[in-house]
Order: sequence, then structure tokens, then C-alpha cells
Amino acid sequence: MQLSRRELARMIDSTLIKPTASKDEVIKLCWEAQKYGFGCVVVNPTFVPLVRHMLEARDVKVCSTVGFPIGAGLPEVKAFEAQKVVELGAEEIDMVMNISALKSKDYELVKRDIQAVLKVKKSQPSIIVKVIIETGLLTDEEKVTACKLAKEAGADFVKTSTGLLGGVATVKDVKLMRKAVGKDMGVKAAGGIRTLKEALAMIEAGANRIGTSAAGAIIEEVPK
Repeated sequence: MQLSRRELARMIDSTLIKPTASKDEVIKLCWEAQKYGFGCVVVNPTFVPLVRHMLEARDVKVCSTVGFPIGAGLPEVKAFEAQKVVELGAEEIDMVMNISALKSKDYELVKRDIQAVLKVKKSQPSIIVKVIIETGLLTDEEKVTACKLAKEAGADFVKTSTGLLGGVATVKDVKLMRKAVGKDMGVKAAGGIRTLKEALAMIEAGANRIGTSAAGAIIEEVPK
């Protein structure tokens, strides 16, 4: 697969969501995003105002996590968090699905949880919502079910994992997710992607977004 630096950069969500992330690290993340032209920067809610300020008038979107990292919060709480981060300047949301509800086969709760966050689209239809299904904790059957529920709820993307609970993106899972949601829904591969080869393998498998904390290193591998 042949992608230019710019083409690949636009597909990358440059991510800093570790619990020890500092303000200086977030500032560095934003400078790097401007340098390489990444499509999006992903941070936890507390850093959304800083990132929005630094990327004002830049062609880099601001994404906030919601319900991180285990997704077991109340739908109403996730909805409130989503609304607040949008008010602070987030243009995209990476929310964690209620994994406990999925494991319990409470599929109505899974959908209601996602739809609670999707309410932000009523006032701002351009907001992108990605649903993290945490593939490392699911069986293949559960992965397919999670993807279909996210699609039925109206989400824009399904995403492999948070990268914080031990799960990593795999080509097998990305292929499975792409097949489950079809060609019209986004698939984001995230978790353990640290090289150009790994990123391209995920795209080849069907991902149209790559989430990584090694975005700069990956882009530097692309020939100029």
C-alpha cells in the first residue's frame, strides 16, 4: 500500500491518554500534530481546553475520551461528560462501550449508553463519535455483536481498544469489525500500533483511522 506522508497523517489520531500525562507532554503532542498534519489529537477531558487553544485555526481536530477507561459509568453521566467536552471544544469523542452490559447480554443498555452520548449531535451534527469495544476482553461473537449494536445506535466508528487494559489491535480483529459494520461505517484500530508496518497492515485490513501514541515515529518512517 502506497500512502504519502500527508495521506497517512490525516488518518492518524495522535493520542495521549495515559493517567500520568502532563501538561508539557500535551503541549508537545499538539506541536507534533501541527508539524506532521495529523488528522486528530486525542486527550482526556481535562486537557481539551488546552488542546483547543493550541490547535485553534489549525486543521487538526480535537478528540476527547468519555467513560474512560472501563465504560461502566451511567449513560446519563457519559452524556453529561460528552456535552461538557463538546462545550470545551472537542470535535470528536472516543467513548468506551458498557462492556459489562454486553457481557450480560443487556443489549438495550449497550445501545442506550451509546445513544446517550450521541445526543451531542442534536446541537452539533458534525461531532464524530467512536465506540471502543475493547476487543481484548471479548470473544469473536461478542465483537461482532458489539459492532452491530454500535452501528444500530448510530455511532460513526467502532474502535478496537483503549490501549490501557492490555488489549492491542490485531489484523484479525480489524477484518472482523469491518465485515460486521460494512463499508459505510468507520473502523479505528488502536492499541499497540507503533510502527509504519503495523499501521499499514491495519489500514489494509479495513481500518480508516489509526490511534497511536507513536504517531511521530510512524510518520518519520514514511519516505519523504
